[in-house]
Amino acid sequence: MLLVDGYNMIGSWPELSELANIGMQEARDRLLERLADFQAFSGWKVIAVFDAYQVPGLGKAFKQRNVQIYFTKEKETADECIERLVGELSRRRRQIYVATSDMIEQHVIFGQGALRLSARELLTMLEQNERELQSKIDEEIRGHSRNTLAGKLSPEAKLLFERWRREK
Repeated sequence: MLLVDGYNMIGSWPELSELANIGMQEARDRLLERLADFQAFSGWKVIAVFDAYQVPGLGKAFKQRNVQIYFTKEKETADECIERLVGELSRRRRQIYVATSDMIEQHVIFGQGALRLSARELLTMLEQNERELQSKIDEEIRGHSRNTLAGKLSPEAKLLFERWRREK
């Protein structure tokens, strides 16, 4: 499982930082798009937390592209939300990673049993994931690794289908 401090990544990754200058929504959407791709390819469950400390309200949680997203409630920081989630989830999960470059937060979550990833380390993981995914896509296109039904059938089943095909 991976918990991500969303605005920490936006402030740390050059691409997202540039997008944030255009509009914060664009930066959030791009981050969530990359996290969703990572989740789909890696199998890790991803939760992104965005700080709504200065925004009135109760906070909200929803899914976008199958990534769980939390906007914190009023007067709650993303760090506090992440710490709470680590506490709740550590009872059910064996390995929890938290992506943040906030040193104090890294020490706190490490004390709760979670492992930390800096913003740079997460970016490197996502880039590696994207390269592996592109490699698989390229392989499929070249036809070296076609994912066909015939490739999954036993020799006996292939023979049976071939007999049926010839009878028609």
